[in-house]
Amino acid sequence: MRTTVDLPDALYRQLKAHAALQGVPMKDLLLAFVERGLRAPPGAAEAAAPAQRPLPTLHGHPALPAGAFSNAGLFDLLEAGEGRAGASDG
Repeated sequence: MRTTVDLPDALYRQLKAHAALQGVPMKDLLLAFVERGLRAPPGAAEAAAPAQRPLPTLHGHPALPAGAFSNAGLFDLLEAGEGRAGASDG
């Protein structure tokens, strides 16, 4: 039976490259992946997914005031940082 599957471009390129590296037609590779997925026990896809790690926490500077996000505010922060860096260099 013939069917149409819409794949995101990045996934299509990855599938095509994988098939080329293995020296098999994309059709055969896709068929093998589908068969493997159907034979897998329920929930196997969720178990195979990488565990999510918490995002890193940055420490150091206090939260920037809302005005700091203007060009003038950012310039002031840069100047203040240069003043501190210059004082510690000497």
